[in-house]
Amino acid sequence: MGPEALAQVLQPLTTRTHPDLIVGLQTSDDAAVFRVSPELAVVQTIDFFTPIVDDPYTYGVIAAANSMSDVYAMGGDVQFALNVAAFPDDLDLAILSTILRGGSDKVAEAGAVIAGGHSVTDREPKYGLAVTGLVHPDRVWRKAGAQPGDELYLTKPLGTGIVSTALKNGVASAEDVDASVASMSALNKAASEAARELPISACTDITGFGLLGHAFEVASRSNVRFRLNASQVPLLPGALGYALAGQIPGGLGRNRDYFKDAGVRVDRTIESALVSVLFDPQTSGGLLFSVPASATKTFEVAFSTRDVPFWRIGTVEPGSGIDVLP
Repeated sequence: MGPEALAQVLQPLTTRTHPDLIVGLQTSDDAAVFRVSPELAVVQTIDFFTPIVDDPYTYGVIAAANSMSDVYAMGGDVQFALNVAAFPDDLDLAILSTILRGGSDKVAEAGAVIAGGHSVTDREPKYGLAVTGLVHPDRVWRKAGAQPGDELYLTKPLGTGIVSTALKNGVASAEDVDASVASMSALNKAASEAARELPISACTDITGFGLLGHAFEVASRSNVRFRLNASQVPLLPGALGYALAGQIPGGLGRNRDYFKDAGVRVDRTIESALVSVLFDPQTSGGLLFSVPASATKTFEVAFSTRDVPFWRIGTVEPGSGIDVLP
């Protein structure tokens, strides 16, 4: 669902809250966080989608990694998950079994376990997870909190939506698809853990609203302005070329229209294909961190030591919205 439609349907639900609901619909963050004791809070999220690759096992792996990402974006650890599956009654059940095995293997890699789930019959396969994690109530990362002077870091390259569209249309190379699948399959666990002892100002993961959409959410909730350098943003192999060739997913246009009107300002000299990648809806994208300038060296050392990729893509300043520079 696009950002404008989602905001509209959720608006009536934002008036209800609870004293122990640390993060809920009122702040529209990556996951819900509920305090169960002074030392412990539950992080909960759910996500599912239709297949974006042909191989059932790989589809399960990617869907599981994507579903768990929200817990890592809140600074939490995944404990267990429940399968959410829809499957046509005229397809071989062995396909569904393979999808579930892929999800289970990825959850096991995270140090967690599949504990149950729910399935329905549908005309098109859908799969994902309801994920439960834990975090200390005082160590929750939120979208709000970025401060002027912070540096912005991204942990995965962009372009999964564009590459997936090229794959569906039969024009993506095997090498480009492999690179995209590897990125989508990678957990955000290592990146989250590398930053746990650092003074992170704000964090989110990059998914359906694209880099510029999710970055705008952080900037607006923090009452600051982001300055992003387009040339420093990492891109998946082939993403720019496929965008130039018109391999554009439908959600990309919705993101661009909504967030440009909301306050994303793009320098006119930036080529349109690159702008498309910046708005591209991601599946299992990376984490976006806002880090105080005093902690950037420590951040980079921590990530380098753990061999976790990162790119410094911009800065935080007083003001509002996002300025995208060449």
